[in-house]
Amino acid sequence: MNVFQINTVCGLGSTGRIAVNLAKMLEEKGDRSLIAYARGQAPQDVVSFKFGNKFSIALHGVLTRITDRHGLYSTHGTKELIKKIQEENPDIIHLHNIHGYYVNIKLLFTFLREYQKPVVWTLHDCWSYTGHCAYYSFAGCDKWKTGCEHCKQKRAYPGSLVFDASRKNYEDKKKLFTSLEKFCLVTPSTWLKEEVEQSFFQGKEVVAIPNGIDTKVFVPTESDIKERYGLQNKNLLLGVANLWEERKGLSDFIELGKQLDDSYAIVLIGLSKEQIASLPEGIIGIERTANIAELVQWYSAADIYINASVEETMGLTTGEAICCGTPVIAYDATAIPESVKEGCGLVVAPKQINQVVAAIEEIMKNHPTYVEGCKRQRESFAKHLAEESYYRLYQKMMRK
Repeated sequence: MNVFQINTVCGLGSTGRIAVNLAKMLEEKGDRSLIAYARGQAPQDVVSFKFGNKFSIALHGVLTRITDRHGLYSTHGTKELIKKIQEENPDIIHLHNIHGYYVNIKLLFTFLREYQKPVVWTLHDCWSYTGHCAYYSFAGCDKWKTGCEHCKQKRAYPGSLVFDASRKNYEDKKKLFTSLEKFCLVTPSTWLKEEVEQSFFQGKEVVAIPNGIDTKVFVPTESDIKERYGLQNKNLLLGVANLWEERKGLSDFIELGKQLDDSYAIVLIGLSKEQIASLPEGIIGIERTANIAELVQWYSAADIYINASVEETMGLTTGEAICCGTPVIAYDATAIPESVKEGCGLVVAPKQINQVVAAIEEIMKNHPTYVEGCKRQRESFAKHLAEESYYRLYQKMMRK
């Protein structure tokens, strides 16, 4: 079997790690895999192909800011990608994130329709079936069910500063993305699966496969990281995000800090320099890290992991914390509760800081019990479960 994966990045972030894990699984089975990507660098032990360039990505971003026609530029890079697909002649083409200023969706999907090879598309967010945005729950918008227009999130990623082309984007996506015959959509949660089934993908095959976690890496780990930051006598509350947008709950952590005594410390990973500079006393900010070992140390050192996001298609960090033996508190919003397995933590109403405080007190009072609950559930997140589900899906698509 020969699987050709396409993603913004290779080995970086959650989507990049998922693609690499699938590639290594295929290689272990004696199959072939190649990951085509456009940003950053790929791990040396992964067969990969980088296409496009920084200038084309930047130009794509600038034109998107003006026209709101994200995904209709990067022509030269997409032609490079198509040529590579033809050279590889894969059995399966697996799409991940195809937004990110690096692919021309019209060129790509016109080619895929004519190429007639099976296509698996993992949706890591909601961009594929909206006229503009990658998430809509926080904005309380459901125009994507019937046809986007007058987008209230025009300036949200992929932001436009001038025009609103959400209606045209919606119509183009619907025409392009529903044109494939040998086609299956994968979502990382039941919540997203149910959303997709209400979109213009209605009638297409949709399978929920939760993102897997490497339980050999994300494991309870001893370290001196609390000592290094002077937190050895503190109850440590941790939050992690790739990008701390409003929907990720930064303001909630700041409010939470006001309601806790000085026996607690809050550490937030993934902040920008500007966000770190503006943090109040009692909250430690750390920039985004690609060092997985350090991230595991933080997860393991934390007494409680808090996911204050209100918009996630799975919430991978919640599962990573549980695999490191750390109980979690998460908001009851979108797909987030699906990762809070029985005995591993508590789910509270979004934005209700008083409920978060009560949940912290409950978990700290019975902390060993919750830690044991995490240990019991950690293997339910194991990546081999997701990988085997993907492998069976690949085989099924090839039989079709």
